[in-house]
Amino acid sequence: MQAYLNDMNITVMEWPARSPDMNPIEHVWDLLKRKVKSSIPATANVGELRIALVEEWRRLSQETIDNIILSMPRRVETLIRARGGNSR
Repeated sequence: MQAYLNDMNITVMEWPARSPDMNPIEHVWDLLKRKVKSSIPATANVGELRIALVEEWRRLSQETIDNIILSMPRRVETLIRARGGNSR
């Protein structure tokens, strides 16, 4: 993968090993998880869980995604202050 990125001249940020929260998709997964967990009635099986996740994914607005992406500079600054540790 790294070779391909280099071949395509794509610069990537080094990811701190202890900071999965720096990946914007992790925040989207968390949001979906919270929405599905709060759904009424609760999902009773894997099939219902899949349907609930797809429904919540479809309801997710582009504005929400944009806000998560736009929060990244602040998150990076927090991570730098925490010297790569927990950024809460």
